[in-house]
Parts: sequence; structure tokens; C-alpha cells
Amino acid sequence: QLQAFGGGLVQAGGSLRLSCVASGRTISTYAMGWFRQPPGKEREFVATISWGGLRTYYAESVKGRFVITRDNAKNTMYLQMHSLKPEDTAIYSCAAASVSVSGALYYTEDRYDYWGQGTLVTVSS
Repeated sequence: QLQAFGGGLVQAGGSLRLSCVASGRTISTYAMGWFRQPPGKEREFVATISWGGLRTYYAESVKGRFVITRDNAKNTMYLQMHSLKPEDTAIYSCAAASVSVSGALYYTEDRYDYWGQGTLVTVSS
């Protein structure tokens, strides 16, 4: 089971850190990802990290502003968000993907096996 935490209301230009905590299974052998669903829109990819944390990949819209990390010992993944914009407003969800190669990264939803409940991030202008 995955659960995202840390959402809230923040002003444009501000920062926020999201956490994704796994329970019931270890995330150490899974690639992990963050996705978001803006109001009235489809869910979209945000960022992904390999199971060892050495490789990351970001959507162009967040590159340079967001940082994805993980702490396998704590069974937790993070998304540090800086320079937030109103268009970052969305429900943010985390997901885990079974992988057979340590450096694998996935940016499409269909590759993910487990999804957590999202957390709402609202960026005011």
C-alpha cells in the first residue's frame, strides 16, 4: 500500500515536499514515480526514480524545479517542489513499478503496478 502526504496550499514561488510511504511491502526493488491530475484534466507524468535512486527522469514542465528522491531504508519516496506555479495545482499520486533491471525508469501509467491515494497541492497566484 502506498500513501502520499504533504500536500497543501502554497503561494506561487513557494516550495513543498511530498512524501510517499509504502506499507506492507518494500519499495527497494521497484521503480517509483509521481503523477499528477490537474483539475478537469487527465493524469500526467511528473517524475520517476530507479530502484537504487541513481537515475531520475522528469517531465519538461517540472524539470529544474522538482527533485525526486527516495530512502529505501525508510520505504519512502519524496518529491521536493520549488518555484511552484498555479499550473502545478493538482492531485499528486505516487506509484510503484516492478522492474527486472536496476536502472529502469517508466513514465507511462501502464507500467506501474501499485498506486497510492493522492494528495492535493494547490498553488495560489
